[in-house]
Order: sequence, then structure tokens, then C-alpha cells
Amino acid sequence: MSSLQRVYADLHIHIGRSEDGQPVKISGSRNLTFANIAKESSQRKGIGLVGIIDCHSPGVQQDIRNYMASGEMVESSGGGIVYGDTTILLGSEIEIREPGYQEAHVLVYFRDLERMTDFSRWMGGHMKNLQLSSQRLYVSYRELQHQVKQRDGLFIAAHMFTPHKGIYGSVTPRMSDVLDMDSIDGGELGLSADTTMAGYLSELDRYPLLTNSDAHSLGKIGREYNVFRMQEANFDEFRNVLQGREGRGIEANYGLDPRLGKYHRTYCTNCEHIIHEAEPALERCPYCGSTRLTIGVLDRILGIADRTEPQPPLDRPPYRYQVPLAFIPGLGPAKMNRLLEAFGTEMSILHNTSREELDAIVGSEIAGYIELARTGQLTLSAGGGGTYGKVVTG
Repeated sequence: MSSLQRVYADLHIHIGRSEDGQPVKISGSRNLTFANIAKESSQRKGIGLVGIIDCHSPGVQQDIRNYMASGEMVESSGGGIVYGDTTILLGSEIEIREPGYQEAHVLVYFRDLERMTDFSRWMGGHMKNLQLSSQRLYVSYRELQHQVKQRDGLFIAAHMFTPHKGIYGSVTPRMSDVLDMDSIDGGELGLSADTTMAGYLSELDRYPLLTNSDAHSLGKIGREYNVFRMQEANFDEFRNVLQGREGRGIEANYGLDPRLGKYHRTYCTNCEHIIHEAEPALERCPYCGSTRLTIGVLDRILGIADRTEPQPPLDRPPYRYQVPLAFIPGLGPAKMNRLLEAFGTEMSILHNTSREELDAIVGSEIAGYIELARTGQLTLSAGGGGTYGKVVTG
């Protein structure tokens, strides 16, 4: 126990393109490369464990080989790729669909490049474009799980509650309908949910829950993250964290208040209103009567809940509401750079810097917003229908 350390971890980051210019995540920024993610996470964000979830792509795999050949990066003996103070887990986000169901996304992670490359070769026989991110895999859920476990990988249900390809949000009210529950290693909450909301569903009680950024740009890395208790940042220790072995575990999840998530409440595409009502809107808009609804995460959870009140397990770690520094009113690039010059990384600013120290660099108003942001006390307006919620300053 005494040798364990606190490690900040964001395990869902996309790649925009490989170094040879080939697109990977079409909606991702072009500068979102494997090397730039490593540098941003280590030097600016202060994140010790990063999951890059487009490492199935042949172009990305070639980049990794090049970085290791140059000595810029090395493989960790415990699994993962090390750059500076950051270890990168090799992952893949995959779209899967079975007859009679809508599609969903899942995350898988492997210990080393050899296993990831072998998994990619298998996927290539069941996928139309292996170079791109989040592509459809034409096998069953359980076959995918079997292939992951054959390679000693980890399987996580991605952004579970979102209406856009979350397994609860768009596929089924129970994961057990489509998945082998013994071959799931954890669940990802997504930007519009927290662990209390997950407590409405009893089948989630057995799983560790993660909150990650799903970053499509360098700036979004670390907007949501986890704090792990682990001996060092690598794949083997990540597995130990998920299984709670010998004191390892998730110390806390840090994320947006769900109200800031862009799918938190139901949105009516007919009258273009986010529906802020106590009762979940699942079939018709209470304002115009339309059935053209994008069901919000909160509304969906309440609609499929098997509990009348959330009952999260007593040992589930706390979920800390925290607004990312990028959301802070008045904190532009120049002032942000001054903070980084003074305190090193964004994690240091959020976790280790006093109000007085912040005040000395950026003034009392912005320092006050940062203090409120990291204690979950900023006033917010709810998001929905693909539009993020906002910090209310007036």
C-alpha cells in the first residue's frame, strides 16, 4: 500500500491523422497525432496514463514503431508505450451492431503493440476500412469479447448512456441482452452522466466506472479524467485498478457536472427546445407534442431504471464535479500560458495550487472562477441535443 501513487488517467483520446497524413478520426483535429497526444499529456496536461483508442489503425501502428525505433518512446515492461512522464495504453474504439439492435461503441485495450497488431489483423477480415476510427465490425458482441479475451485484452462499454451509440442510450435497457457480463472489465460514463445516475441500474453495481474526455482535439484532453491508486502507470497496473487488487483502485472520477454534457436532457428537433421537466420526456415533447426527440441521458436512465432511487455501491469512488479550465470565463490562451509557466501542468493548477497563488497570476476574478470550478460550485445551464451546457456568469 505504501508504494502506491496517485495517477491521473484519461483513457479515451482519438487520433486525427497518422504522420503520413492519412485521416484516422475524420472529426478529429489534424494535429491530434500519436506524438502530439503524448507531448500534450506529459508536458501540458500532467496526465500520467493516457488511452489512445485508434491504435488498431495500420498508419498509427507504423508511427508507434517509428517513435520506438528513434528512441523517442519505449515499451513499458508492464505494458504500454512510455513518453516522458506519461504511459500510453494502446486501445481501439469499435462500432458493433447485431440484427434487431442499433449500433453501439465499445473500447478495448491491449498490453503491447504485438497484441494490438494481431487484433488488427483479425479485425481486418470483418471491417471495411481498418485505417479509420470507430468503424463497424461485422461480428457479434460476444465474438468480439471472445477475441479480446483471447489476447488478454480489456473490454469497456463506451459512453454507455449517450443517445449517439451508447449501449444503454441507443441499444438496450440491459447490457446482459447482448454482452457476456463476465467478459466486461468496466463501463465508461460519458460526458452527460455521473456515478450517481449509474446507480439507477443494478447490473452496473459489479463494474468499475470510468470517466474520460473522448477528446477530438488536443485542448480537450483531460476535460474528464480519473485518479487511480496504482504502483506505476502501465497496462498491468490498469488491470489491477479495474479489479481492485491489493489496494489498487479508482480513487475518484473527475468530470463535468452532467448538466454541461451535450446530451444530458431530451431535445425536441421540431420546436428546438431542451426539455427541462422533472418527468423524463421519452415519447412526445411536452411543449409542442412532437415525437421528434433526441432522448437525453437523464431521461433515458430514468426510463430504463430498475430502481426508483439511485443506489450506487458503498465502495464506488466519489465523482467530483469539475469544470475544465477551458470553460473558465476570461481565461484565454495568454493567461493560461502564464498559469502553466508558474505551476507546470493543468493537473497541478487544478489540484495543487492555492487560491492565493492563482490570484497572483491571473487576478481575483478568474482565480475565483477556478476555485468554484474545481469544487463544482459554478452556476450552469443544462445541455441537450448536441449542444453543451454553459457556465452562467451573470
